[in-house]
Amino acid sequence: MRYLVTGAAGFVGSHLTDALLARGHSVIGYDNLSTGQERFLDAARRSDRLRFVRGDILDSSTLRGAMKGVDAVFHMAANADVRGGFAAPRVDLEQNTIGTFEVLEAMRDAGVMRMVFASSSVALGEPDVVPTPEDCAIPRQTSLYGAAKMAGEGLIAAYAEGYGFEGYAFRFVSLLGPRYPHGHVFDFVKQLLADPTVLRILGDGTQRKSYLHVEDCVRAMLHIAEDRRTPGTPGTFEVFHLGVPACCLVRESAAWICDEMGVSPRLEFGTGNRGWIGDSPVVFLDVRKAMSTGWAPQHSIEESVRQTVRWLLGNRWIFDRR
Repeated sequence: MRYLVTGAAGFVGSHLTDALLARGHSVIGYDNLSTGQERFLDAARRSDRLRFVRGDILDSSTLRGAMKGVDAVFHMAANADVRGGFAAPRVDLEQNTIGTFEVLEAMRDAGVMRMVFASSSVALGEPDVVPTPEDCAIPRQTSLYGAAKMAGEGLIAAYAEGYGFEGYAFRFVSLLGPRYPHGHVFDFVKQLLADPTVLRILGDGTQRKSYLHVEDCVRAMLHIAEDRRTPGTPGTFEVFHLGVPACCLVRESAAWICDEMGVSPRLEFGTGNRGWIGDSPVVFLDVRKAMSTGWAPQHSIEESVRQTVRWLLGNRWIFDRR
């Protein structure tokens, strides 16, 4: 098969590219390198089945050129700065919603009918049901990133209904693991490298969050959208929640990070159970639908946090790139 992976030089996209190549497929890696890192594709570049195209998903001409001869699209490209969304409100609209529309239109033009979409638990806002299932009532949005991701899901569902597309949306919790480029573990490690005597935590540390190792995420997407799919099923759109069937407190995660780094800083907490606008105090997804397909996460949250810390300590160049 020949796949186009948008955001191929990013955290998820680069792991997905590696996995597709390992399966013997060909990959068109598409990325504008605004946040993606070329060195994340070092291993993939050793394969003659990877063709990398530097381009923006808003550049319809370049995107359409890369789409030729593709069997399916893994749409991983996105602006992932949830916290900064209200400071630059057009970014999520353009890169996450309009960008998804441009990918769908390029697919329609090329006759490519299958998309796998990286959605997010953030698209659920602050749901009333925890753990949160796929069929929960969608509450009001609390971030522009979440609103843009939910809009992307809506577009894919509409293209499935109107044009016969086959779509899969995976709402995953925050991901961890090698090549991790941003988030609370990144922020805490960076702080502690600069000053190991104090760690400032946004919010009061009681936020309950679930996390998923990036390798488990990629395995789930390939298992559900590739291995178990029934070929020739146009007009279908499915949503799956991905995460670990557990969660942890932010203060617990901080303790694991400090232990892994061998430091004992003074902890300085903020107030309230939100670190910023759009920071849900509880992120815990019901992942039974995904697990009913035969997939199961292989890494615990603590193991994922600790492995991420070790990767960051061994790859400190990433702090200068973000």
